[in-house]
Amino acid sequence: MPTVVGVRFKKAGKIYYFEPGNLDIKVGDHVIVETVRGIEYGEVVVGPKEVSEEEIVAPLKKVIRVATPEDDKKVKENRKKEKRAFNICLKKIQEHDLVMKLVDVEYTFDNNKIIFYFTAEGRVDFRELVKDLAAIFKTRIELRQIGVRDEAKMIGGLGPCGRTMCCSSHLGEFEPVSIKMAKIQNLSLNPTKISGICGRLMCCLKYEQEMYESIMKKMPKVNSQVETPQGVGVVLETNYLKEMVKVKLESEDDEIVVEEFHVDQIKPMDTEEHEDDEELDVEIDEEIESMLDE
Repeated sequence: MPTVVGVRFKKAGKIYYFEPGNLDIKVGDHVIVETVRGIEYGEVVVGPKEVSEEEIVAPLKKVIRVATPEDDKKVKENRKKEKRAFNICLKKIQEHDLVMKLVDVEYTFDNNKIIFYFTAEGRVDFRELVKDLAAIFKTRIELRQIGVRDEAKMIGGLGPCGRTMCCSSHLGEFEPVSIKMAKIQNLSLNPTKISGICGRLMCCLKYEQEMYESIMKKMPKVNSQVETPQGVGVVLETNYLKEMVKVKLESEDDEIVVEEFHVDQIKPMDTEEHEDDEELDVEIDEEIESMLDE
């Protein structure tokens, strides 16, 4: 199996594998590598380790060298250039009266290309803008349209929980999140309570989903009949976190009694599997998702 090191080019960015060769590389080092965008400067976040061929995107490129003080200085200079390029691009966008929002500017390490990231509701004809920018900076120009989640990841900030947003602090890649996750976790379906700064569903809905799904498989449905140590009853309420079930029972003198049992203490009376009730909530789902997209 090949030996690789994991390199990240942005904070909370995706990790890419490179061959360390005979270089003495450890976590925290900065290295110079060759990518499809050209020569880049990145930080080693995964030390040398062996991986299977399936985990590698061929061809596996080698680390050119460990970054020198001169390389570090060049990166700092590029950061200053990016601020200047950002302001220039803003003015040019206004001059061309383009409906687009500039989010970030990035110089490649070798200054072979400048990438301008922007958001827009639809397609933007920026051909004249590119010509102006190329004439000013005398290098290759790329304008890249990104989504609202990518915008939030680049800008950063605090999430509804009061902590630094997950996407800008530790999430390397976005994972699919759905309304169904909020339902299973018994969260409010109010869009303002389950959406993040970007206006889309919060990424953290994914974190506990696997646990909820495993518990869901053994929890009875509300209004279903179950057999308990105190007799047969009907399920009134379920608590996934505590794995507890509230059951309505009838006593010998026909009084209604509500008792709480651990899921392991009860047995479902229905032998047939319950079908997922997603279809019953399609209209609700569509309404919520449309509100999130507005």
